[in-house]
Amino acid sequence: MSELLTYTLKGNVAEIELHNGKVNAFSPDFIEAIQGAMDQAEKDEAAVLFIGKPGIFSAGYDLNVMRSGDVNAVADMIKAGSELCARLLAFPRPVVAAVTGHCMAQGVMHILACDYVVGTEGEFTLGLNETQIGMIMPWYGIELAKGRFAQDVINRAVVHAELFDPQGAVDIGLLDKIASPESVLEVARAETQRLAELDKVAFKGSKLRMRAGMIERMQDAKIQDDRDFRQGYSD
Repeated sequence: MSELLTYTLKGNVAEIELHNGKVNAFSPDFIEAIQGAMDQAEKDEAAVLFIGKPGIFSAGYDLNVMRSGDVNAVADMIKAGSELCARLLAFPRPVVAAVTGHCMAQGVMHILACDYVVGTEGEFTLGLNETQIGMIMPWYGIELAKGRFAQDVINRAVVHAELFDPQGAVDIGLLDKIASPESVLEVARAETQRLAELDKVAFKGSKLRMRAGMIERMQDAKIQDDRDFRQGYSD
């Protein structure tokens, strides 16, 4: 489907392997490619399994764009990223991620929007490091964090930019399960298949009811983020 990812339909599961450069940076082209893969998965009525590269799922947004000085290019990329996360939240079929290593910033926001996340054991780091690198957390990222973390964890993860190892990520609810590097794909595939076998109508209905408020707030957050990144932060 694209040099940035590989789409493989296996029965009722669409596997989307991410391979955009060394760190799977969420560049505008990469986000567009993922949206295209999601379009195909929706046509195939398939559950989705995102698979990272060995040792890394994603390091976040493309720093070349972030540091370009082009305000509109940055705003466009952030908007595209927020729209992708909002789509995952409302996607009618299960969405699972196999986090194959490090996962930072937008990579974490991406998996926060998934239904189930399997991580890899090892010396890997996961976290929302925006504050650490001098970036105010986008509103949509805050909404995603609120949807997954307890209040004390939100402060640690978002404001303090605390980073977590895989077991710590399980403890705070960022990952649902961890497995060895040798078995992480097997475990993630099994969980995806388990969810894919659930009744389609009931799954979609329950998912949308559970996330209705969050999905609505994500739309408001997108508008606020677009203003902030194009015009500058007001506070």
